[in-house]
Amino acid sequence: MLALALVAVVFVPLLPGLVWALGPSLSAAVWQALLADPQWPQALRATLVSALLGTLLAGLIAAALATRLYPSPAWQRLQQRLPLLLAMPHAAFAVGLFFLMAPSGWLARVAAHGLSWPSPPDWVTVQDPYGLSLALALALKESWFLLWVLVAVLGEQAVTRQMAVARSLGYSAAQTWRLILWPQLLPRLGWPVAAAFAYGLSVVDMALVLGPGTPPTLAVLTWHWLSDPDARVQAQGGTAALVLLALFLSVTALAFGLWQAQRRWRAYPTGRRRTAAQPSRFWLVPLWGIGYAVLAVLGVWSVAESWFFPALWPDALTGDSWRAADWAPFWTTLWLALTVSLLCLPLALVWLEWGPAQFNTVLYLPLIIPTLPLVAAQYAALLRLGLDATPLALVWSHLLWVLPYMVLTLVGAYRAFDARLMSSARALGNTRLQACLRVKWPLLLRPILGAWAVGFAVSVAQYLPTLFAGGGRFATVTTEAVALSAGGSRQMLAVQALLQVALPLAAFALATALARARSHNRQGLR
Repeated sequence: MLALALVAVVFVPLLPGLVWALGPSLSAAVWQALLADPQWPQALRATLVSALLGTLLAGLIAAALATRLYPSPAWQRLQQRLPLLLAMPHAAFAVGLFFLMAPSGWLARVAAHGLSWPSPPDWVTVQDPYGLSLALALALKESWFLLWVLVAVLGEQAVTRQMAVARSLGYSAAQTWRLILWPQLLPRLGWPVAAAFAYGLSVVDMALVLGPGTPPTLAVLTWHWLSDPDARVQAQGGTAALVLLALFLSVTALAFGLWQAQRRWRAYPTGRRRTAAQPSRFWLVPLWGIGYAVLAVLGVWSVAESWFFPALWPDALTGDSWRAADWAPFWTTLWLALTVSLLCLPLALVWLEWGPAQFNTVLYLPLIIPTLPLVAAQYAALLRLGLDATPLALVWSHLLWVLPYMVLTLVGAYRAFDARLMSSARALGNTRLQACLRVKWPLLLRPILGAWAVGFAVSVAQYLPTLFAGGGRFATVTTEAVALSAGGSRQMLAVQALLQVALPLAAFALATALARARSHNRQGLR
């Protein structure tokens, strides 16, 4: 009961909030106003193309890398590099990618030296109405998330044994993946892929940096409408949020139906052994190269004094941008992320230990449905309670996304824990809580610290909850970076983006250091 009560504090206020926020949107007049809006058709197309293409490419990249590298030493090196790229928030990645792809970015500068361009190319006049740049950014960023999920799934012993048996029977590596492994792995990747698609549908921070401008994506348009003081426009924004939710449900239902049909109609394997070409390792070049290039270009811009096209390097380096930077968003982000992650950690442990496991799917809902309807519900509930634009509202708004991520990160380690150790501790007279404090949680210290670092990083990356619940009064490194991307100094933009990257990296480094210090003289905890 305690676990349910604690989780209810996070989730229950959403129910009346959904009614208050989206109830006016059910009017026929509001739907007519939405459909008559001239921006609506193009915004819908841009959202669908960028979200679908980004999710599809992310899945293909992750699948190609797993098929090509697992279980080679290169797969181990990939696991070691993933935390660095996963810790990079979406907004910071979008800013760095913009610095690479802009008319005066590094890619254009490299091309200018080979093609003797005297000035930046006129790429700004080339419209991107379908959000292809946004789709590329989503594909790269979400492929790292899907690879992280694959690392956990492929680490199970059953997968390794099945692969060894199939190879011993004469099946090639490609056949083993196609006939044996992927049919088992794809259903387990359903929720992560759905989460990636839901994020692509409702992403606002990345769309503001890389997406089309006039009209923007439907998520950005919805955000503008929900932020409008006119109640009729707000209702139209709520209707657009319902459209995003309907798009998600329709596409996921269609994908599930196609998967079921494919399983029913797929012919049984003939048993014929064939050699097939493996996916090329050239996927590694853009996947890692762009990630590191983003960090590099952010670092150079943050210390550049002047950097005119087509120079590949700034005229001079200086620390003036760092000295002149506004550090208030950094400290706000730090206390907020620490508070939220430290609140969620015991809540996640209590839920996993005493909460009903069949309700885990409900807990994961914020990760697999578009963000905007939930943010609108949160804001409506806070307005009715008179708590909007307060630190308490800001912390509560982040809990809804941080808690599911922390539970998702810990649930695998919890399931793999040897229950006999708890039985022995209970047989020696310990209560269940004492057994957890003295045996279970110390043995799970490494995944617990990893879950805390993930929760910290998720809080740092939150954009829409910070804007709505904070009422615009709390600036974080994420909101500041997105605001500067609209036309501020590139040096200051790079500084804020790097601060956004530095906070999650520091959290992961601290978690790793604490785990190593704890297990230094304890071989079983390593």
